[in-house]
Amino acid sequence: MNTTKVTISSRNRRRAKIRSRVSGTPLMPRLAVFKSNKHISAQLIDDVHSVTLGSAHSRDIAKGTLLEKSTQLGLALAKFAQTKKIDKVVFDRGGFMYTGCVKAVAEGARKGGLKF
Repeated sequence: MNTTKVTISSRNRRRAKIRSRVSGTPLMPRLAVFKSNKHISAQLIDDVHSVTLGSAHSRDIAKGTLLEKSTQLGLALAKFAQTKKIDKVVFDRGGFMYTGCVKAVAEGARKGGLKF
């Protein structure tokens, strides 16, 4: 079996386990993170109504390394959430390990005022 397929299937298995426990509501949406080798994106999702409330992507941020862009992404999403009067979210790391860019998004969102 190809190692890429093993990696993707392992992440999908972890993702499904996380999603079975984590769900977003209108008052406390899910902060979902996706990362690739070049970019990272995050969304605020209301799972009750199946609606994306807001999103941010690293390609919209001009300068810096991916780690710096991830922190800025978290801050931008927190700023958007505050305009919608949202102060609490549940964090969905999407099956990725909680290190590096995923952790930077979470720390940026916390720095912006969101509570997990």
